[in-house]
Amino acid sequence: MLKYETLIENLNSAEKERRLPALSELAELYESGKLIKPAPTDNVNNHIHTTFSFSPYSPAKAVYMAWLNGLTTAGIMDHDSIAGAGEFIKAGEILGMATTVGAELRCELSGTPFEGRRLNNPDQNSVVYLAMHGVPHQSIARVQEFLTPYREKRNIRNRKMTGNINRLLDGTGLSLDFDADVAAISEHKNGGSITERHILYALSLKIADKLGRGQPVLDLLEKLNIEVSGITRGKLLEKTNDMYEYYLLGALKSGMVEKFYIPATDECPHITEFIKLCDEVGAVSAYAYLGDVGNSVTGDKKTQAFEDAFLDELMDYLKAAGFRAVTYMPTRNTKEQLARVISLCEHHGFFQISGEDINSPFQAFVCEALKDAQFKHLITSTWALIGHEKAATGDISAGMFSKETIAKMPLLPDRVNYFKEIGTR
Repeated sequence: MLKYETLIENLNSAEKERRLPALSELAELYESGKLIKPAPTDNVNNHIHTTFSFSPYSPAKAVYMAWLNGLTTAGIMDHDSIAGAGEFIKAGEILGMATTVGAELRCELSGTPFEGRRLNNPDQNSVVYLAMHGVPHQSIARVQEFLTPYREKRNIRNRKMTGNINRLLDGTGLSLDFDADVAAISEHKNGGSITERHILYALSLKIADKLGRGQPVLDLLEKLNIEVSGITRGKLLEKTNDMYEYYLLGALKSGMVEKFYIPATDECPHITEFIKLCDEVGAVSAYAYLGDVGNSVTGDKKTQAFEDAFLDELMDYLKAAGFRAVTYMPTRNTKEQLARVISLCEHHGFFQISGEDINSPFQAFVCEALKDAQFKHLITSTWALIGHEKAATGDISAGMFSKETIAKMPLLPDRVNYFKEIGTR
């Protein structure tokens, strides 16, 4: 169906004015019965990246993909940007799908007990990944205003890291131009962020364009002292692979970042500033648990120890600092790791939020692990989160759920239908 193919293509158009109209036309095709609607499920996901950080999906395409895979809710979660939230929300309305809004950022830990220690950041000590969830819609502009100077400072470092890569590439016939190659594949001009993944994806495109695919690519990686094995090696040897550049990106991220990385400094707000912002706008502040990594499910993280050795101490600090939630990904860790996290969350009264980090085309939108009884409460908490966001959007000063109530929500599964009703209004 030519019209269908064109509409799908327009969902990811660089011209943002085309995306939502294309989604509306697709919705009409489904409503008319010309296309078959996906079967509804209980699946949820609160951590979907879009092109406003790094992802193969625009906000409209991300919501469509979530809906097409049977999800009943979808949450936007971009790095250092919330500029895609408006499109994401409208896309959910078009498809009749509940959405939630958030942003992910790195914060620095100076003056805390964790200064100089590695928490959940593979690239740098003293810097931590945090997530704000359930941002009231009238606060989106305020959050974007807060994040804007940090993106600008980040791009100063991005340019320098691009220069470092070019020095590594000396003699290969390859080079990157930050503006023409990196910024051009981002939503920077529309308020999006540029991440290390953008830099490495731009390099992946350059490599594939110059060397084609197969052994010449592996020879270059060997020359750059990047080890590639297992599934990734096999994928890079394939001549026909629609996601070739993403597999190459995974190899580069796993083996090259430490060679060009410049530590993030003034682009990272202090952890106390993050808490203050979340409380100001009515968002739910969350620590993003990573846990010690064995075999990386996303294929781009090496075996490495993170916060497990001092998790009890960390949870005590998060409680004292005013955090309201912990977010974690059931597919990323072992059941033993997550049982410990869940126990500590219940002990401290932390709201628990789940979401699978979607930023590449070979990641599944459906988290099969959520079907396990151990994680059933995460579906309930998603609807509670959406209910909070909806209520706070209506009247932030008289928010429907207090800080204390939100902390208890995972323990109230009998109220899930109530939360669903609020979240789908």
